Amino acid sequence: MAHGGPRYRRPFRRREQGKTDYHKRLKLLKSKQLRLVIRASNNHIRIQFIQSKRGGDKVLISTFSKELSLKFGFNANTGNIPAAYLTGYLAGVKAKKAKIESAILDLGIFYHKNRVLAAIKGVLKAGINIPHSEEFFPDSLEERINGSHIENYAKLLKENEPERYNQVFSGYLNKKKIDPSKLNQIFSNTLNMIENNA
Repeated sequence: MAHGGPRYRRPFRRREQGKTDYHKRLKLLKSKQLRLVIRASNNHIRIQFIQSKRGGDKVLISTFSKELSLKFGFNANTGNIPAAYLTGYLAGVKAKKAKIESAILDLGIFYHKNRVLAAIKGVLKAGINIPHSEEFFPDSLEERINGSHIENYAKLLKENEPERYNQVFSGYLNKKKIDPSKLNQIFSNTLNMIENNA
């Protein structure tokens, strides 16, 4: 542990861990705009619209990727790129119903970049205005959003390496009882359900 004499001040724990940039956070709070907060773990995506107040933040809308399987029939993995997009879209639809028109991104120091970007795309698709640049999104993201990259890989393995196919997609085949080569159709069905029922 470093000792810097009587003037030494230990930095905030979250700054020391590289989790929070307090200068950036202060700018976001001073803007007085709603913040769109997206956090991704290995298995889930959480999206929130947050209003900053003096007494503490107020969560106006909160969406968790598990809602996709519980309410909208998305039985695939809720931590992948298609699930991130659908969760973003669901959050955007909820926000529109709550009369929220715009927000600014609060990404913090973010990991799982492609999933976070897919979630942003979903929120934008729902009609929420978020200041951004299209250069922020990689070209390859668009074709991965509907899960066609997973579907194509599943078809390739199933045809050429059946044993490896069963191993790689065991979660889909054994636990979830779905065909990974039909992920695109599952994605489309869930998107329609959100549009009609959310």
